[in-house]
Amino acid sequence: MIFATHRFARPLQAVIIATAVLTTGCAATTRTINPDEDTIHYDANYDFSDKKEIVAALTDSLMNTPNVSRENGKPIIVTYGIANETSEHINTGGISDDIRLSLLKAGEYRFVNRKQRDNTLAESDFQHAGFVPPEQRIAEGRQLGANYILAGTLRSIEKKQPRQWRLNKRKLVYYSLNLELTNIQSGEISWADNVEIARESKQPIIGW
Repeated sequence: MIFATHRFARPLQAVIIATAVLTTGCAATTRTINPDEDTIHYDANYDFSDKKEIVAALTDSLMNTPNVSRENGKPIIVTYGIANETSEHINTGGISDDIRLSLLKAGEYRFVNRKQRDNTLAESDFQHAGFVPPEQRIAEGRQLGANYILAGTLRSIEKKQPRQWRLNKRKLVYYSLNLELTNIQSGEISWADNVEIARESKQPIIGW
């Protein structure tokens, strides 16, 4: 029996070591990255670094356009969002919110908070329903009127290689975001610009 124990000891140790290595190798790891630095793209799909590029380009373009009148002070904008016409679930609200934030920080434009209109109306009704003393009630009819509407569309085109024998699968994705600033009084498009991103990815046929 002692001989048998020694006979199977080494194979058993090898199995234990192999199992430990595989378990360690499959363990998930995380690290903190700086969102302001360039990040490696894991595939061809849209990611947060694309949003940064889009926001920076369109904000800079809008701030430097000479077609927006500033005769009566800072132009007032209301945002109507960015329509997502891609095949991906992309939160385009993050793009329009970041553009608005950049413009506000730059001090070039003023914004009407469209998302809070129902809440402001409800609060105004509450104050004028007799629950708040007259001297503390807000004056009605004093909200800002927007001069411009900011809205846009995000589109994409995806191309995959046809099925055939190869070592890598390749995919090309093209994104285009168009943004427009429309004069509410005249209906004229006072400014428009777009950002295009094209990316190709390669994926091995066999991999983890």
